[in-house]
Amino acid sequence: MPEINLNDLTLTELKKLEKDVTKAITSFEDRKKAEALAALEERAKEFGFTLGELTGITTSRKRSPSEAKYAHPENPEITWSGRGRKPQWINDGLAAGKSLEDFAI
Repeated sequence: MPEINLNDLTLTELKKLEKDVTKAITSFEDRKKAEALAALEERAKEFGFTLGELTGITTSRKRSPSEAKYAHPENPEITWSGRGRKPQWINDGLAAGKSLEDFAI
């Protein structure tokens, strides 16, 4: 590796060098972690287990798409599952005195 005389660099060059070194270190650590994880998973597989089974750490399960529970009164193709923020058409209906049961599928 070539010698770098830090005293010859400008402040801008030093800051860029610092940023590049930090990025290289992080990238190196991430690669090493990925290699170690792959080796551990392969070793666990040789014994007929997954790494999660041996460590007790389970991967988070992904949510399946939820079914629609409410439909727009004028356009039944517009639906809402009841999760997350209420759509404006639900808020408008509630403000007009309707209940959620009025929109139920």
